[in-house]
Amino acid sequence: MAQEIIIETDRLYLRELEQSDYEALCLILKDDEAMYAYEGAFNDNEVQEWLDRQISRYRKYGFGLWAAVLKEKNKMIGQCGLTMQPWKDNEVLEIGYLFQCRYWHNGFATEAAKACKKYAFEVLNANEVCSIIRDTNTASQNVALRNGMTVEDKWVKHYRGVDMPHYRYIIYKN
Repeated sequence: MAQEIIIETDRLYLRELEQSDYEALCLILKDDEAMYAYEGAFNDNEVQEWLDRQISRYRKYGFGLWAAVLKEKNKMIGQCGLTMQPWKDNEVLEIGYLFQCRYWHNGFATEAAKACKKYAFEVLNANEVCSIIRDTNTASQNVALRNGMTVEDKWVKHYRGVDMPHYRYIIYKN
């Protein structure tokens, strides 16, 4: 069954993840290099939990991290989308992105993130959107900057037994 395209860019389309995307998701989430900001690769159960969480988000919010599919090959190469994330004492709308390493440095994350920003402002009518990025993740910070975002604040998240400083990059609707 063909999935409905939620967002289309020049080279990508974004659609909801489904169970049949598990193997493609493993190429990202089980890769130590791709997951360095998460303190390493996920195991099979963590990948399934991640997939289940996205599907649950679609039901709850109508959005989540979507499959980023390369049009040219009709192949899922990453994920990008919008999620509600805890930040200090609030919940904030975040643009998140994760791609297979072999597709890094080709502008795919920036292309998808810009499209998600437009979706947040035009479809969800959000007043602001952010990207929450670990302090050591320079590549993702650069995507946020190319998406017009600026650092607003910093917070230490505790994840997988590690204290991880994160920056919150924000852009406001004009």
